[in-house]
Amino acid sequence: MKHIITVQHTQSVHHTNGMVGSWTDWDLTELGKNQADHIGKKLKEELAGKKVIMYSSDLKRAKQTADEIAKYLEVNPILKKELRERNLGKCCGKSVQWLRENIESPENTVDDRLFSDGESRRDAWNRLLPFFEDVMASEEENIIIVSHGDLLSIWNAMYLGLPVESYYQVDIHGPAGGVSHMITGDDGKHRVRHINDMSYIV
Repeated sequence: MKHIITVQHTQSVHHTNGMVGSWTDWDLTELGKNQADHIGKKLKEELAGKKVIMYSSDLKRAKQTADEIAKYLEVNPILKKELRERNLGKCCGKSVQWLRENIESPENTVDDRLFSDGESRRDAWNRLLPFFEDVMASEEENIIIVSHGDLLSIWNAMYLGLPVESYYQVDIHGPAGGVSHMITGDDGKHRVRHINDMSYIV
């Protein structure tokens, strides 16, 4: 059996100041640090006595979330660029309002890019896919993955066996601090026990 727990990073500065997240390297807010601390305490109770491996995006807000959780699980997060948020190109470092006013191309398909130097959803999918396949093929039984909203929505689709083209028909996208539990049984069936559970942050 494989138990995968995904954690969307908790409240970041860009959630409070109207700026774009993406590859801009924002810190967690104090609230975000407290939220991550709560997640760590609850996961410690649930995973007591189990060997755990943790992967995290290397962007600050995800790494800081992972570090808070890791204190309770006595693991060292393994940083993965593959788990970074989708790169939105030239709007990084700018406000959400600027993004809305300067979009170069609407995203009507998974191959469209908001900005020419950013990633399409297919680009982000293809970046994540090798990591996903490695995790699913690994012998590790208890895996925590700390990442970002857009990337975890792609992970969710992959885990459910959906094609990338389904993105605009099915989008499982949660809020900051959401925790999901995915169980793959010995029969190979993919089960989702919790999806974007917000009870962990309080």
